[in-house]
Amino acid sequence: MQLLLVEDDRPLARSLEKALRAQGFTLNHVETGAAALHVIDTEHPDLVILDLGLPDMDGLEVLKKLRKTQSELPVLLLTARDTVQDKVQGLNQGADDYLAKPFDMNELLARLRAMGRRISKTRSALLRYGRVSIDSNEQSVFLDDQPVEMARREYMLLKSLLENPGRVLTRAMLEARLYSWGEEVASNAIEVHIHHLRRKLGNDFIKTIRGVGYQVSAPAKGAETA
Repeated sequence: MQLLLVEDDRPLARSLEKALRAQGFTLNHVETGAAALHVIDTEHPDLVILDLGLPDMDGLEVLKKLRKTQSELPVLLLTARDTVQDKVQGLNQGADDYLAKPFDMNELLARLRAMGRRISKTRSALLRYGRVSIDSNEQSVFLDDQPVEMARREYMLLKSLLENPGRVLTRAMLEARLYSWGEEVASNAIEVHIHHLRRKLGNDFIKTIRGVGYQVSAPAKGAETA
């Protein structure tokens, strides 16, 4: 799952980045509302952790703006405002959850996992494409209904492709889904992951569109089920 952390407290942000990445999340961090809205519009994170006390605009204003175009994007508010009125206002503006500072990291992780399960149910837990299927609740991959062992980033790449059948995803787009900003990425990392997926799922499963990127063709009617 790709997270966007919107937090201007740098020590807290660094602490969260370290803890969340250690739990297997891909996480990017911005410090302003304007930057958050730009990233949400261009990179489409899976979930946003949004502080309310931002330097350029109130977090509730950010929430209001993003809800105009991203009605289903899960948002967890993270803030020092902890009155009942503050919580009600945030939830009424479209937040999915609310966590007051200071907080326990285990509670944050539990809330993120719960939101992740809700995302899976909304998007359908099962993605099927021909002989290949993914159970996003269990993060499992099957070929002919037999489990296939996948590294975390192989799974993430495959899931991105299956969620966009027929669409060509560029290497830059895939890198944005698999890696955090500033993370060292080998120049051939995506190609290596694609090679491993083809070895496990078949050479013809993922197509290379030369000079553009990769795709799985849109399945014939009835080939993909929820």
